[in-house]
Amino acid sequence: MSEHAPADLPDDEPVMLAAFEGWNDAGSAATHALQHLHEAWGAEQVDELDPEEYHDFQVNRPVVGVGPHGRREITWPTTSVAVVETPRSGRRVVLVHGIEPSMRWRRYCAELLDIAAGLGVRTVVTVGALLADVPHTRPIPVNATSEDADLRDAVGLEPNTYEGPTGIVGVLQHEAAARGMQALSLWAAVPHYVAHPPSPKATLAILHRIEQLVGEPVPLGELPDDAAAWQDGVDELAGEDNEIGEYVRQLEEAKDTADLPEASGEAIAREFERYLRRRDKGTGG
Repeated sequence: MSEHAPADLPDDEPVMLAAFEGWNDAGSAATHALQHLHEAWGAEQVDELDPEEYHDFQVNRPVVGVGPHGRREITWPTTSVAVVETPRSGRRVVLVHGIEPSMRWRRYCAELLDIAAGLGVRTVVTVGALLADVPHTRPIPVNATSEDADLRDAVGLEPNTYEGPTGIVGVLQHEAAARGMQALSLWAAVPHYVAHPPSPKATLAILHRIEQLVGEPVPLGELPDDAAAWQDGVDELAGEDNEIGEYVRQLEEAKDTADLPEASGEAIAREFERYLRRRDKGTGG
């Protein structure tokens, strides 16, 4: 665990949030979080990348259907860039939603970061979700990491210690840091035995962490009810299958044992400080 309580990014700093369908998006939790932000905050699309440059259309095929004017249209697998000024603080947030590209990843990242720089972005937050050995009955872990030591100290992040194959989320974060931008990554752990999307409990956990970083409340709508219904459904599944039920109990025991050291005075004090900070922001003008 980090030695610092989670903190906000500077209030006047534009920030880019990016999530991508595919390998980086277990349960579609990350992309659903960005879609929710787009709708809840009323973001406006300002740009998109040419899919011809980055996608193998035999891997990510275009979709044909009837458009809003009654004509048949083809929708191509692209990456969209939207912008919103958040309702309370007026912070500029750039939302990037796309499909992990099939080719030219460095050019793809360069184009995205050029757009971000043109919109005044200095901080890039990549958002992902991975399958993990976690129980659905406990809070969904969201790990926040960065290679930037100063940013880790300022915002209360973990160092990024992962080594191994990476996706576009990891490449974009690395390229942003190479440009001198502040770069951090959020990863939600989705229970691997219920990997099929949607995963509303994981989406909700990501949104709570984004609230902390951006310092802006997110209207949640029906998402908490969807998360509760999802958990009830998995509870029912575990109750009907003895093997799954026993496995969930093992995960619960392992999780609860691992969390015991956190039930300390220092951890409780950090959580209380976080509560006070959020309360003051909600009542302070």
